[in-house]
Amino acid sequence: MIASPQPVEPFDLVIFGGTGDLAVRKLLPALYHRFIDGQIPEASRIIGIAREGLDDDGYRAMLRKALLEGGGDAARIDAFLRQVAYRSLDARKDEGWDEFAKLIGEQPDHVRVFYLSTSPELFVDICDRLGGHGLNQGKARVVLEKPIGRDLASANRINDAVGRVFDESQTFRIDHYLGKETVQNLLALRFGNALFEPLWNAEHIDHVQITVAETLGVGQRAGYYDHAGALRDMVQNHILQLLCMVAMEPPSSLQPDAVRDEKLKVLRSLKPIDESNAAQMTVRGQYRAGAAEGQSVPGYLEELAGGKSNTETFVALKAEIANWRWAGVPFYLRTGKRLPERVSEIAVVFKAVPHSIFDASAGVLAQNRLVLRLQPDEDIKLWLTIKHPGPGGLRLRHVPLDMSFAEAFGVQQPDAYERLLLDVVRGNPTLFMRRDEVEAAWRWADPILDAWAASGEQPRPYTAGTWGPSAAVALIERDGRTWNEESGD
Repeated sequence: MIASPQPVEPFDLVIFGGTGDLAVRKLLPALYHRFIDGQIPEASRIIGIAREGLDDDGYRAMLRKALLEGGGDAARIDAFLRQVAYRSLDARKDEGWDEFAKLIGEQPDHVRVFYLSTSPELFVDICDRLGGHGLNQGKARVVLEKPIGRDLASANRINDAVGRVFDESQTFRIDHYLGKETVQNLLALRFGNALFEPLWNAEHIDHVQITVAETLGVGQRAGYYDHAGALRDMVQNHILQLLCMVAMEPPSSLQPDAVRDEKLKVLRSLKPIDESNAAQMTVRGQYRAGAAEGQSVPGYLEELAGGKSNTETFVALKAEIANWRWAGVPFYLRTGKRLPERVSEIAVVFKAVPHSIFDASAGVLAQNRLVLRLQPDEDIKLWLTIKHPGPGGLRLRHVPLDMSFAEAFGVQQPDAYERLLLDVVRGNPTLFMRRDEVEAAWRWADPILDAWAASGEQPRPYTAGTWGPSAAVALIERDGRTWNEESGD
């Protein structure tokens, strides 16, 4: 049985950076799909904001083209776009802001969502102007896209400035990975089944792997990426949030702060990685020319138009959590650009049976694994050892119990942004990061960045289309383990 969509209050959703890649490729399509399912009230308004000198018709034409290319229905797209408008504003200039405030004021009872899909350098200017025009009052909310700062100090400056205009209950720091169906199903698996939670500890789990791999290079994001790198872009936010969902203690309920309190405890329990151990616990790499998806591709430095850069496009880490549940269980984390396949997954690897009763001729007795795939196709696999059917002696096989969400429920799963955008409208912050979570994540990540800078070492080169530097393999194999790369099985 498919759950019916829950209605929301009429709202005004304003997207700063409304002509940008995220807005056109993700946010507007997500809202379009919620419109199709009848979740966007007729009185709601969606307003794109950018510096380009477009009018409503020009903006709608741009979105119509993008939605049609995404497989949308022309008639439904046109109906959706009647709720979409555009205003040209510059966050650092006064022109147009009075008129914009008047437009928003036409619907004083609406929920107001201001989505800052811009460079973090503009967060403060935009919030100051929203506050100056009184748009932070009533049912107003602000959504901050990652990265929030590039270290703890800059994150605090942004959070302080935003906090002077919007209080914490109005502030939604988005991480779209937390909106993915598989991540939320991790909660259901752990806390809704008697099977897993008794085994979810150091006594039964050997290690955990979290992989976020991309086949693409930096492309049009080269300018941003060279000032960020893989640790800031992916590990400090997405991957640490996934780690928290795996490792947190059972919350007392699904109330927002109950869940976020437990995630914060995990972040604060991470063992430090700094100059004393970064060389042993981390690997960073940078891709060179190679092949991706059957085509020759340039290296990172070529995509930067030459020159030198010590920015990492790949990182692998061995993280450890210093608490009773996870003491001695390593969490191997890796992410990178120009890897062999696009895949995001969590692999929970259980300990081997303490004694095998089977002869060597039966085959290898493999460890049980629970693999949660986030993308490209969301599914859950529990790998078990069984007897191969048929006569001829006992032969062991390692096979998955496989549950694909699309096949099991007969519907395409909503994009993460579809869920998260409407959670903001509802005022539900469960799947968003609280300020103290952001601070705790930066407190762990900053010493790693400092250690890399102090070492003076360049990122290790790896060929595009491979799984990163060979040192990343050594990181896990010196512990007698291997990376999970059976995604095609």
